[in-house]
Amino acid sequence: MTQPGAILQGYNNELVKYIEDLCMQKEELNKQIQQAEEEKNKLQHEIQALNEQLEHVCENLDQKIALRNDLSKILNEAETAYMKILDSSRTLLNVLKKEVGDLKHTPELKSNVT
Repeated sequence: MTQPGAILQGYNNELVKYIEDLCMQKEELNKQIQQAEEEKNKLQHEIQALNEQLEHVCENLDQKIALRNDLSKILNEAETAYMKILDSSRTLLNVLKKEVGDLKHTPELKSNVT
């Protein structure tokens, strides 16, 4: 009967060895999980910081685009007004030239103009 006790002791030793191996694997896996969770938290923090930066840049960009649109509108209005002034100046000049030309043909100015 010593043999069954020895066999049982061998099984017990082997079971203890497997249980210890499983405990070591679990401990290693726990370390890996902790590292992965730390990396995940770090990345989430970085994402949050980048999202805040992106929001700030987008707000700044929106303000600049609105300002550019306002400046374009003002510039277009100024160019249109300037073109009207040029057209009016050209018309005035043509009218003045015609009137001065007409005046040169009048007998009273012919003697005084030369």
